[in-house]
Parts: sequence; structure tokens; C-alpha cells
Amino acid sequence: MRLIAIGRMKDSHERALIERYCKRLDPSLTITELPDGRGAPVEIKRREASALLGALPDRALVVALDLGGKVLTSEAFSARLSGWLETGRTVCFLIGGAEGFDASVIERADATLSLGSMTWPHMLARIMLVEQIYRARAIASGHPYHRSGRP
Repeated sequence: MRLIAIGRMKDSHERALIERYCKRLDPSLTITELPDGRGAPVEIKRREASALLGALPDRALVVALDLGGKVLTSEAFSARLSGWLETGRTVCFLIGGAEGFDASVIERADATLSLGSMTWPHMLARIMLVEQIYRARAIASGHPYHRSGRP
């Protein structure tokens, strides 16, 4: 699996959280950070789209994190991720920059996923996604990390 994101994670505490989950993931998750685009908003989106799409491996199964994407429970995300992994294609999660995705990224995506209707800083969204990927794999393996239902 791959996470391809616009922006570089600079804060050591944020990076440590990501590494904490990545160390435990099976299959592993590779993170590719791409530079922020420069210029007018439309130009930024175009440049970032070019970089994101150019970083995809051949035959990638692309999941774009987008406000307009599908909101899933952790259990539903686990089932969906398991299905994606069973395709044999490299699952690539994309996180865009502050301007959002160019339409070309959404058109290329096999799925769009939303972390909810609230706005999250991109670095925090990265942490939340990686934790949910870890949780999804724990659910799929029957690990007790995930506690479903309410107490």
C-alpha cells in the first residue's frame, strides 16, 4: 500500500504517530511526500495533480481523500480495504494540498473517501488515515484493537 500526499510532514511528534502505526501494518504502507504547488489556486491544483498522478505505480487502485467522498464506518472501511487488497493492485491513498484536488485526480480515482464533513489540517488527516488503515487491518485479522459498539 502507498500513501501519496502533498506537503512534507515536519513536526517530529506527528511523524512519530505515523511511524507508530506504519511499523505494525501488514501489508506495509509506503509514504511519498510531494512538494506543495505554487502559483494561482487553479495552477496549484494542476501542478499537484500532475505530481500525484505521476507518482502512481502502473495499475494502481487509487483512493482519493476528498470532502465529497464516501463516509464509512471503520468496519465498512476494513471490508472495503480487504477487497481492494485482494485485487492484487497496489492500493494508493491520495491526500491533496490546501486547494484540494484537480478534477483529473477525482476522475482517475477508483474510490473517494471522506474522513467526515469537518475540515482537518492535512497533516492530521494523514495521521487519522494511517490509524484507520491500521484499525481496518486489525479488524480484518480479528485483533482486539478495535472495540465495536458502545460501552
